Amino acid sequence: MKDFSGTPGTVLGLVLRISQFIFAAGSIASMATTTSFFNLTAFCYLIASMGLQIIWSFVLALMDLYALVRKKVLLNPVLISLFVVGDWVTATLSLAAASASAGITVLYFHDLGHCHFGEECQKYQISVAFAFLSWISTSISSLIMLWLLAAG
Repeated sequence: MKDFSGTPGTVLGLVLRISQFIFAAGSIASMATTTSFFNLTAFCYLIASMGLQIIWSFVLALMDLYALVRKKVLLNPVLISLFVVGDWVTATLSLAAASASAGITVLYFHDLGHCHFGEECQKYQISVAFAFLSWISTSISSLIMLWLLAAG
């Protein structure tokens, strides 16, 4: 297997995992501070998806940090296969949740004319933006993992 930027156990790999974690946590924090997010299934799905993203990213960030401290690059083929599957599953769930929530947010702002919830609508938009940012960093990680598996 090749050793290039973004592989597990490198600084860029750790940065990608931390950014996934921060954006997913920001999405949950923004959505959870509203009073009526639980009335819409898409927003509940976003919370669940970002919760899974937080757990996945945090565990892999810890593994990257451990590998950096030990000065090892994690290139075990079985481990890389697990990373590929986990990254693609979380990326797919994150994109689906962000897209569904974005659809509801667009419905409130554009199709209904304006949002009747006031400040909550801005929090919905911020949450969706953070979810998409989390998905972007997750998709970068998943493409790197797939490339690494194919190069192996």
